[in-house]
Amino acid sequence: MSDVGDHICSTPGCGKQASLSCPKCLELNIKQSYFCSQDCFKAYYKTHNNLHKAATYVPPQFDYTGPLRPFYVSPMRTVPPQIQRPDYADHPQGISLLERASRGNEIEVYTADTIKKMRKTCALGREILDIAARAIRVGVTSDEIDRIVHEACIERLCYPSPLNYYCFPKSVCVSVNEVICHGIPDYRELQDGDICNIDISVYFNGVHADLNETYFVGNVDEDSKHLVRTSKECLDKAIELVRPGTMYRELGKVIEKHAKENKCSVVRTYCGHGVGKLFHTAPNVPHYAKNKAPGVMKPGHIFTIEPMINRGDWQDITWPDDWTSTTIDGKRSAQFEHTILVTENGNEVLTARLADSPFSV
Repeated sequence: MSDVGDHICSTPGCGKQASLSCPKCLELNIKQSYFCSQDCFKAYYKTHNNLHKAATYVPPQFDYTGPLRPFYVSPMRTVPPQIQRPDYADHPQGISLLERASRGNEIEVYTADTIKKMRKTCALGREILDIAARAIRVGVTSDEIDRIVHEACIERLCYPSPLNYYCFPKSVCVSVNEVICHGIPDYRELQDGDICNIDISVYFNGVHADLNETYFVGNVDEDSKHLVRTSKECLDKAIELVRPGTMYRELGKVIEKHAKENKCSVVRTYCGHGVGKLFHTAPNVPHYAKNKAPGVMKPGHIFTIEPMINRGDWQDITWPDDWTSTTIDGKRSAQFEHTILVTENGNEVLTARLADSPFSV
């Protein structure tokens, strides 16, 4: 290792003065990688080596529609065995057999006991989203956001619902700029002017919570601010309709109307969904007008509304990773999501923002 003067050791939690630099980092021109000793360097090398892999990563050949490209994805993080896991967590293909068995079932009316569990799990999801949002800044990688989310889940004895769901490799979805949804956290650094959606889903005490918000990174242009505001307004207007007797298909009409009035479009490929004992279940909640979704809201129904709003065309395209969905024209997309309970007289937003939740819009 090379002597490069005094810095703080790059090993997390060390904090000692560091005067040694990794030779491979110097060769690859990776800055700010310093260590206090050979022992510290060796102990952290398995994780540190991800920086070397990221620096030499070449994205797959593909007709990308915008400026964003995939970066190196670090190995899947592990969950301690004592944490309760959903049925797909250890399935080799990440398949939820319970979800498959539930297809065609009626919308579940949850009991008071399950609703109590949902309130707790949704509160944990909100805590974790707010922790992740506070980490957003120019230069941070979405892989680092994934680490923060993963560790926050473990500290709260939650299983991060995306992890291994149909083999999704990370604990959170981070979707930047033209990515509509299902962005896989990687080693790309957030840049000044980006918009960044963080989609949190957690499993605790036998039930799932699901929520997301889109945040500004540094100095964001007015067009992107308009898009993000419109996305949030679309969600808010749909929530106003949630009450007993509302047909699920009605939500898409108010969402698309507001999006079009603001010269935006609504993604049709993905929709809101029932959530609770299962990660995804009935009802389906399309966000566009003239959809044919069945079902009428009743007290005890729990579901998500999560409109994905594009600045250009509504259509999407999927990257070779089989997850990352981007706009077909490379223009930006924004999204907000809540988990909502239908009550006797209206609704309760189970994942509502707190007074100190980080600013998004």
